[in-house]
Amino acid sequence: MRSRLRAAAVRLRGALSRLGSATASALDRAGVIDRARLGETLDLAWPRIVTGFAIMSKNTVDLAVVGIALGAPSVAGLAFAFAYWQLAKFVSIGLAGGTVSLVSQNYGGGESDRAALVVKASLLVALALVAPIAVGYVAFAEPLIALVGGEGTALRAGATYLVVTAPALAFEFFNMIASRTYAGVGDTFTPMVVRAGGALLNVVLTVWLVLGVGLGVLGAGLGTASSIAAVGIALSWGMTGRSYFGRGASPVPIGRDGPWIDADLVRQLLRVSAPLIGRRVAEGIAVFPLLWIASSFGSATVAALEVGRRVRALLGSFSWGFSIAASTLVGQRLGAGEEALATEYGRDVIRLSALVYVLASAAVLLAAAPIAGVFVDDPDAVAATAAFVVVAAVSAVPFGVDGSVTGSLRGAGDTRWPFLASMVGLYVVALPAALLGLVTPLGVGGLYAAVIAEKLVPAGLNLARFRSDRWQAVSRQYRPDPVDDDASAK
Repeated sequence: MRSRLRAAAVRLRGALSRLGSATASALDRAGVIDRARLGETLDLAWPRIVTGFAIMSKNTVDLAVVGIALGAPSVAGLAFAFAYWQLAKFVSIGLAGGTVSLVSQNYGGGESDRAALVVKASLLVALALVAPIAVGYVAFAEPLIALVGGEGTALRAGATYLVVTAPALAFEFFNMIASRTYAGVGDTFTPMVVRAGGALLNVVLTVWLVLGVGLGVLGAGLGTASSIAAVGIALSWGMTGRSYFGRGASPVPIGRDGPWIDADLVRQLLRVSAPLIGRRVAEGIAVFPLLWIASSFGSATVAALEVGRRVRALLGSFSWGFSIAASTLVGQRLGAGEEALATEYGRDVIRLSALVYVLASAAVLLAAAPIAGVFVDDPDAVAATAAFVVVAAVSAVPFGVDGSVTGSLRGAGDTRWPFLASMVGLYVVALPAALLGLVTPLGVGGLYAAVIAEKLVPAGLNLARFRSDRWQAVSRQYRPDPVDDDASAK
C-alpha cells in the first residue's frame, strides 16, 4: 500500500513538473516573461502572495463572521473602523517600502552592515510614528467613527473594534518592516510561514470568540489583535539573527550591539519613504469621503462597498508578490549597476502580473453573487454587494498592473512619481466621480466609477514613467557604489 502511495506521489510530482515546465515555455514563447526570470520571480512572489492573502484575510474574516452573527449594521461599523486602521497601516507600508528599496540595493551591493543599519533606522522611525496614532485611536474612537457617518449599532461596533485593535498597530508596524527586510535580502518564505500562521490563528480565535463565546465585535477585535501580536513576537526571533530550525535567520540582523543611527541613512530612508507614506496616507484618507458618501445611501451600501474593497484587497495578494519581486530584483540589479537587465526584469514582472490579474478577476466576476452571499443574506443586500464585487474585480486588473510597475519604480528609489499619480487618480478623478452620485441621478453609480478610476488612472501614469527610463537615473543617487553615466550606458 505504501509503495503504491509513494509511486502515485512520484507520478503526481512528475506531472506537476511537466505542467510547470510547459507553462514556463508557453509564457516565454508568448513574450510574457523569460523562462529563467519566471523562476526567480515566482521564488520571491509566491510566498509574498500567500503572506498577502494571510494579512488581507484578517479583516475579511472579521467582516464575514460579524456579518453572520450580527448583520449589516455591524459590518458597516467595522468598515468605518477599518478605514482608520488601514490609514495607520498604510503609513507602515510606505515606511516598509522605503526600507526594502534601501535594504535590497545595499545588500545587492555587498553592504550587509549598512543594510542592517537601514532596518534599525526604520524601526526607530516606526516607533515615533505609531505611538501617537495608537493613543489617539483609543482616546477618540467614538467621535472618529461618528465623523464618517457611524451611528447607532454601526457607531458602537466601529468604536469597540478600533479601541481593541489600535494597540496592535505597534506590532503591525514591526511586522511590515520585518517582512520587507526579508524580501529585500531575497527571503520571502520565512515571513510567509509566520504570517500564514498568524492568519490561521486569527480565524480560529475570531470564530471562537465571536460565534463560540459570543463576544461579538469585541471578540473579532481581540482575535485580530492577538494574532498580529503573535506574528510580531515570532518575527522578532529571526530578525535578531536566530534561525527557525536551521533556516530563516536574517542576514542583516538587528541587535543592541553596534550603532543604531546613521544620519545619512536616516535621511535617505525618509527621502525614499516620504512619498510612499504620502501616497498611502492619501489613499487611506480618500476612503473616508467614500464611506461618508456611501452612508448617505444607507448602511447596506456601506457594507457592500466594504465587501467589494475586501474582495479587491484579497485579489491584491497577487500584487504583494509581484510588487515585492519587482522591487527586489530590480533593486538588486541596479545595485550591481546592471540597468538594462533591471529594466528587463521589470517589464517581465509587469506582463506576468497583467495576465494573472485578468484570469483571477474573470473568476471573481463569474462568482460575484455567491461571494456576496458569504457576507450578507438579505436578497437586496446580496444584489447590492454583488454589484460592488463585480466593480472590484474589474478595478483589480489595473490595481495589479500598477503594483508591479510601482514595485519596479520603488526598487529604484523612484517613489515621488507614484505618489503624484495616486493623487491624480484619487482626488482629481475618483472622488469627484463619487460626489456626482450625490447631486445627479448617477447615484451609487458614482461610487462604482470611483472604485475603478482610483486604480486605473495611476496605473496608466506609472506605466508611462516606467517606459521613460527616468527611474534609472533616480536610482543612481541611492546605490552604495554610484555608476557614472558612461558606464551605465555600456
